[in-house]
Formats: sequence, C-alpha cells, structure tokens
Amino acid sequence: MQSKALLAIEPAREEFEVAENLCPVVSNEWVNNRYMHLVLDAPETGLAAEAGQFFHLLCPPSEAGNPFLRRPMSVYQVDRNAGRIEFLYKCVGAGTLGMATLKPGDIFNAMGPLGIGFTVNPAWRNVIVLGRGVGLATLAPLAQLAAGKGVHVTAILSAQQPDYLMSQDVFEAVGADVIPVTDEDGSSSVENVRAILQDHVARGKADGFYTCGSNRLMSLMKEIGAEHGIPGQVALEQQMACGLGMCFCCVRSFEVDGDLFHRRVCCEGPVFDMQEALSW
Repeated sequence: MQSKALLAIEPAREEFEVAENLCPVVSNEWVNNRYMHLVLDAPETGLAAEAGQFFHLLCPPSEAGNPFLRRPMSVYQVDRNAGRIEFLYKCVGAGTLGMATLKPGDIFNAMGPLGIGFTVNPAWRNVIVLGRGVGLATLAPLAQLAAGKGVHVTAILSAQQPDYLMSQDVFEAVGADVIPVTDEDGSSSVENVRAILQDHVARGKADGFYTCGSNRLMSLMKEIGAEHGIPGQVALEQQMACGLGMCFCCVRSFEVDGDLFHRRVCCEGPVFDMQEALSW
C-alpha cells in the first residue's frame, strides 16, 4: 500500500463525561474454564455507557502480579433499571487474574465510560455482526442497540469450541438469528464464513457490517463490504496506559483515500469505520 503522507493525529470526535466509579461487586463467576462474568452496582455516571464504549479498570493485585496500569474493557451489559454494569472477560494475565479474585461486596474502581461506541442507521433493516472470543462480549450490546431501532440482527459467533460461544442468549433475546461457527468442526474457516456472508448479501440481508475480536474475520468482512458497498464498523482492542488520549500509547494507523492517519483508539475509537481500519 502506498501512502501520500503520514498525517497528524486527528482530534477526538466528541466530548463525553468520564468518572472514576467506585462500584460494589454483585457477582464474579466463571462462565467456563476461560471466561468470567463480572456484575457491578454502578452510579449514574457508569450507567451512561453505550454499546461499544469501555471502562478503564483498576485491577487488584493477586498471586499473578500487581498490575501497574489499568486495563481497558468493553462493557458487556448495562442494566439501568437494576443500576448495574457487566463485563465478560478472559483470564489471561495479571490484570484479569486479579479481577478473578473479586468477591461480592468488594469495591472495584471502573473509570468511564470512555471512547466512541457503535452507531446504527435506523433506516437499515438488516445488519450482520461477526465476532470471536471476547469480541462476542463487545458486540452483544450492539445487538440490543440495533433491535431498539427496529433493525434485525444476524449474529455469526466464532470460537474454538462450543463452550466458548458466549452471549448467544443475549443475541437470541433480541430476536437475532444466531449462526455459531467453531474451529472444532471447521465451520469457523474463512471460506465458510465468506459463504455465509455472501449468501446474506445476495438475499439483501446485509445493510451494515460489524465485527470485533479477529483480524482474519475483520479483513474478510472489510473485503466483502468494499466489494458490495456495505458500510461497517470495527471495535478495536488495544493496550492503553491513560485511556484518556494524553499518553498516545494506543495509537494505530488508518487509511483514508490513500493517506495514512494516526488515531488514538481510546478517545477516537475504539469503534472505527471498517474500511479505514488496517489489519494488525
């Protein structure tokens, strides 16, 4: 890819209120042998979170280590009636292993909500979401957002094995058509997912694309979207330090009309135009 110039970092797209929310833990339970589900009581500032936004979490120390930096994590569910926010996370490092030690009644520091979330065009009738791993947690509230606008969702959920196909109940609860694909039976292959996407496009069931959690699946959706003129968004995962746009730790490159731009995932994302996002 040839670029005309490496341009300056663009400013954040909008202002939003950020708070350091001190949230009592309601529950923190294993979903399977890899993922946990954390539920917190949250103040009004935390309950303002929208689909695709994230919180910067101050993870407690554990035998795995004492995390120096907060950990960014997309919101899984916001229950404004109950006053709760939820996270679905994979235990893989010192931060998340520290989170796994949280017990009901503990106070957890969750700074946010942060970032730019998903948008859904209410004129659309059908959208497709394609997620893998913890990307399934990020996309779950998007399905609720779309359903609230009267937009039907087809959810292609990818995982190594059936036990890791999470959030199916959330998608089904809003009337989504759920298509599970796994490595175990080979259905998660790029070739099979391509065939599913192309079939939906041919039947006029794809007004918009959304994805999170897999580089290969993002690249596939981006290719098909460009071929058929289907707009889309991708939620990117990135290591961060401050989460507020000051440290420039989370900068990534994006291509717009042949030019490269640097953007901060924390405050100019984490949701971006899929056609502008580059593979990682």
